[in-house]
Amino acid sequence: MIHISNIQAVFIDRDGTIGGHGHFIHPRDFTPYHFSQEAIQLLQEKDIKTFAITNQHRISKNQASIEEFQQEFLSYGLEDAFICPHSPEEQCNCHKPKPGMLLEASQKHNLDLTKCFVIGDVGSTDMLAAHAVGATKILVLTGWGKSSLSNHRHTWKDVEPDYVAENLLDAVNWILENHYFQK
Repeated sequence: MIHISNIQAVFIDRDGTIGGHGHFIHPRDFTPYHFSQEAIQLLQEKDIKTFAITNQHRISKNQASIEEFQQEFLSYGLEDAFICPHSPEEQCNCHKPKPGMLLEASQKHNLDLTKCFVIGDVGSTDMLAAHAVGATKILVLTGWGKSSLSNHRHTWKDVEPDYVAENLLDAVNWILENHYFQK
């Protein structure tokens, strides 16, 4: 069987998307949602590249290391992790909503970001970063997702998600049902 896909990669936010509650949790204490591993495995079974994309400014405060986060993401089966260790005040180019991590990934993995998906729970960071590079935007309702659509919608009012998913598994199923083709 030949697999044909117009999907080059799926980027997945960590806090509030893979697990947690949207606030910092050290990698040794972080627990994915019960459906997250299944969602990642579905992408792997279709040979779709899966990457983490996460703001982790606590690294700059020495509360965790990039290596600890990278090991965590590899343990979930993600192929690579793009991690911003800076605080928002540092004005770096990688802290979402800036698209620096996505641009770095596109260079490293030779990706056309318009053929990629970003799944996250925060409109004002995840959705804006995805929008900046033309990626397909999926907002999950876990973590900060519900408040992103209601209380904080004004912070990203000019951008619409391409799909609003109940959770990461729903998002992956939507991708596979609507954007993955088999021959």
